[in-house]
Amino acid sequence: MTLPASHPSRRQWLNCGLGMVAWVVVRPAGATPDELAAAIRSFAGAATVREGRVLLDIAPLVENGNTVPITVSVASPMTAAEHVQSMAVFNELNPGRDVAIFTLGPRAGRASVSTRIRLATSQKLVALARFNDGSVWSHSVDVIVTLAACIE
Repeated sequence: MTLPASHPSRRQWLNCGLGMVAWVVVRPAGATPDELAAAIRSFAGAATVREGRVLLDIAPLVENGNTVPITVSVASPMTAAEHVQSMAVFNELNPGRDVAIFTLGPRAGRASVSTRIRLATSQKLVALARFNDGSVWSHSVDVIVTLAACIE
C-alpha cells in the first residue's frame, strides 16, 4: 500500500527530526553576561549605575514568553529641576540586548511605562533610568520562562 503524495514518509519525518536536532545543537549561542554589561555601559555612558529608584515590575514566573507584560516606574518628582530623561530595559539572552528605550521629560507627569515584550528563555532583565543630573539608576529581575519565544 502506498500513501498519497500529501502524506510525509517515515524517511521525511526522520530527516525533519534530524534537522530540528541539528538546528538546536548548531544554532548560535545566546548572549553572554559581558554583552549585557556592554549594553548597559552603552546606555549609561560614563555614569556609575546605582541600584534603586527604579522598579521593574514583571512576574517572576512567566508561562509564555511570547507576550510578557512589564511596567517600569521610577521614583521622580518629574519637575524641570529633577526628572527622568530616558528609561531602558535590557535582557541577557534574547537575540537583541535592548528590549525598549523610552524618552521622557518633565511634562510626562510621571516616570512610568508599560508594554509587552518577548522573552527567549529564562533570563535576567535590567531596567535603567537616566536622570537630568546625569545619574543612572537600575533594578534587575531574574525571570523564569516555561514556554520560550524569540528562538530564531
